Amino acid sequence: MVNPTRSPMTGPLASEEEREQALRDYKVTIEYKHLKQHAPGGVYLVPSTENLRHFYGVIFVRRGPFTNGIFKFQIRLPESYNAINTHPSIIFDSYVYNPHVDESTGKLDVSAAYPRWDPHRHYLVTVLTFLKKIFYVKSFGPDATANLEAKELSRSNPEEYRKKVENCVRESQRAIYVNELGCTAQFKEEELSHQVLRDLLKQQISDPSQVNKQIVLNIVDKASKV
Repeated sequence: MVNPTRSPMTGPLASEEEREQALRDYKVTIEYKHLKQHAPGGVYLVPSTENLRHFYGVIFVRRGPFTNGIFKFQIRLPESYNAINTHPSIIFDSYVYNPHVDESTGKLDVSAAYPRWDPHRHYLVTVLTFLKKIFYVKSFGPDATANLEAKELSRSNPEEYRKKVENCVRESQRAIYVNELGCTAQFKEEELSHQVLRDLLKQQISDPSQVNKQIVLNIVDKASKV
């Protein structure tokens, strides 16, 4: 007789809760796969090696008041992510002086932008687009309430606000090589070998889009025989 609590192929049958969690896990992997091709420009995200719902990220700001800022952040998704009102949590590891970011905790106020998180409309790419937007907007609306002092200063004394933002940018640059324990998006100081390889590539490759692993290995091999 077949045991109704077991599957001949997979062993004990998963409970309804386990099946739902497996489906949520699968949706997270699909979202991340989509991100690799559709993430906002200048924003990079790398999953943790320990937790499917933990990501390390960085944004390179290219224009506007935060130009040249390099801001690191972490994203954590609740276990029930992909359900209604399961907002991602985004915490900046870098200091960010911005009306959308709590100055003391570094937390981005995601719920202000999305009061009701709808899994049919909102995804990781959605919240990363919002994360990028806060560094480029020129004025802040009523939803920017995480740092009211910064918001008021941006209106009442734009010059002083700009100075605080510039200090924040400089601090992000100084801390670029300070990596959180376990961080999968690490920055390391350039070594002599990196400089030599970069110079070799500049000398011998005219079209960077054509670079591949074998071409680089051939260049290194050739240089080692000189």
